[in-house]
Amino acid sequence: MIKTIRMILVGIGAVTAAAVLQRCGSTNAGEEKAPEKVPAVQAFLLTEGALLDTLSIPGELVAFQHVDLFAKVSSFVKKLYVDVGSEVRAGQLLAVMEAPELNAQSEGAQSRVQSQEAVYLASKATYDRLLETSKTPGTISQNDLDVARARQQSDYAQYQAAKAALKEVHDNRNYLEIRAPFSGVITARNVSAGAYVGPGAGAVPMFTLQEQKKLRLVVNLPESNAGVLDQNGAVRFTVKSLPGQQFAAKTSRVSGALDNRLRAQHVEMDVLNTDKKLLPGMIPEVQIPLQAGHQASFVIPGSALLNSSQGIYVIKVINGKTVWVPVKTGVQTGGKVAVYGDLHASDTLITTVTEEVRNGAPVDGKVALQ
Repeated sequence: MIKTIRMILVGIGAVTAAAVLQRCGSTNAGEEKAPEKVPAVQAFLLTEGALLDTLSIPGELVAFQHVDLFAKVSSFVKKLYVDVGSEVRAGQLLAVMEAPELNAQSEGAQSRVQSQEAVYLASKATYDRLLETSKTPGTISQNDLDVARARQQSDYAQYQAAKAALKEVHDNRNYLEIRAPFSGVITARNVSAGAYVGPGAGAVPMFTLQEQKKLRLVVNLPESNAGVLDQNGAVRFTVKSLPGQQFAAKTSRVSGALDNRLRAQHVEMDVLNTDKKLLPGMIPEVQIPLQAGHQASFVIPGSALLNSSQGIYVIKVINGKTVWVPVKTGVQTGGKVAVYGDLHASDTLITTVTEEVRNGAPVDGKVALQ
């Protein structure tokens, strides 16, 4: 009897547990099918707009023109006319060298020119006489006339070669004078009078010349901002050595490609520096204006942008339900961001979004427009 009662109790317990599990299972299934309702939310109507921003980035000031001046021919420095800090004009004489062997080469080349000229004049006279004589039939064979003409042409070619060699020697003598290719400032002098200089590997430049009345402001614009650079915008910058002073420039040259190493776009601005307050090599802080881009964009508060593991979204409210819309972002400044995507003016967007607001969830309350 007791055994029978135990069996009945065990059966009742099993039936009760099964009923409880069935009730729990049905509850979970119902939760998966029906998204959790969203309480009353704050929202706003979407409007088109342009968002401007200013990028602060370090740059570099470099000379507008910069050149290292080397000796063209092997020689000794005879005299220097400038030193570090000297301001020079284009074409001004900077140094004179001497190479005694060039004088001997010049004299030898001049002698060869005179010798070849004499040979040429003799062969020319011979050909002219034979040509005049050949006008009488039977006096000069055509072969002799052709040989004389060929000799005259050969001697003339030798004469021209001798003249070219003499010109080369004279040109080399002109290289003994070092002149400034443009106006600027001598920023380095690496030789003294009596030093041996010349071309070739390992040669040291005699001078370094820089143009400083006009400088280049160089910046490398990051890839994320390269597409929204205002290529006609005014640029302002400051330098640490001149606190409280602000300088202006204008975008002049844009590379149009990204550097393979830095993944940045090379941008240059021309800076007038007639008072020479700025120096090449300074590292200024540059304020570069950015524009939102050429296509229409919408400006939303940063709180309306959802950065999830699946991508970047905004959340629309359509017919009382939430809809996740993928977007791309542009300029971000002042807590606002420019976005691009399947958006239209007057769309209703939730102001503050989180991943708890599921896609397709009904809005259980009033949508308050701001």
